[in-house]
Amino acid sequence: MATQVISRPTKRPKKSLSARWADTWFQMKKNKSAYFFMAPFTIIFFTFTVLPVLAGIFLSFTYFNVLQPPRWIGWSNYSLLFLEDDVFLKAVRNTMVYAVVTGPVSFFLQLFLAWLINSLRYRVGFTLAFYAPSVTSGLAMGMIWRVFFATDMYGYLNYALIRLGVIYEPIAWLEDVDTMMPIVIIVSLWMSMSVGFLTFLAALQNMDPELYEAGKVDGVRTRFQEFWYITLPCMKPQLLFGSIMAVVRSFEVSSVATALTGLPSPMYATHTIVSHMQDYAFIRFEMGYASAISVVLFVTMFGLSRILFRLLRS
Repeated sequence: MATQVISRPTKRPKKSLSARWADTWFQMKKNKSAYFFMAPFTIIFFTFTVLPVLAGIFLSFTYFNVLQPPRWIGWSNYSLLFLEDDVFLKAVRNTMVYAVVTGPVSFFLQLFLAWLINSLRYRVGFTLAFYAPSVTSGLAMGMIWRVFFATDMYGYLNYALIRLGVIYEPIAWLEDVDTMMPIVIIVSLWMSMSVGFLTFLAALQNMDPELYEAGKVDGVRTRFQEFWYITLPCMKPQLLFGSIMAVVRSFEVSSVATALTGLPSPMYATHTIVSHMQDYAFIRFEMGYASAISVVLFVTMFGLSRILFRLLRS
């Protein structure tokens, strides 16, 4: 009886560093037209994104007050930030509370409203109505909502509650430490219908109708079953993008909180990491310390984005 000999594939010898560089250079020369078209974006991205990040990392290890040249002080900014700055620790707690609430809620709210508007007749008008607040500055939106939550009886909310007999004297909504953060969260959710919302809506409008017809043949009956078994699996790239954008936006809160409660807010109730960075950068002009805060925020956002990418990519 003849036996069949199975030969194992031989391993390729590892290329040296010079050989890999030669292959890379050959591929670049081969595709030089593609690199030529990529050059404008690459130059702009490197100039206005990569270089500022590297400059911020360098300045975080220095004492820099704008008027004098940066002076190298090593890890002093970071040790002061985590060991002695109690306001920063409170800002981290406020930011985490805000992000835990607004991140998931805004993500699911964007998905639900996009799914709901997609089935309506006048979807363009509804899309504009929900998207318009997100393109308006947080400062302008904060000033509008300050009228609604005004402390005196002429504030819309206080006036309505007094007329209904719910309360008998105005409530200081924007001065009470127990109500300031919930109000900031509510206003931020109202402004959260941004790029993720448009991405979900575009994905829903480009769904293949044949998939739903095939689903009906396989036993899919209700709209919820269509959404769960057909729509969501086809929207994985858009869901990943929307989740990352929701996390990034939830850590960038500052302008809305500043417009509603001031900088700094009473008892630092709505003080966030970005607010703390702006305080040291543009009020105290301690750019080195502000750069250290920005580096911590950058690392946190980048790490959470990578975790979300690993969790949702499959």
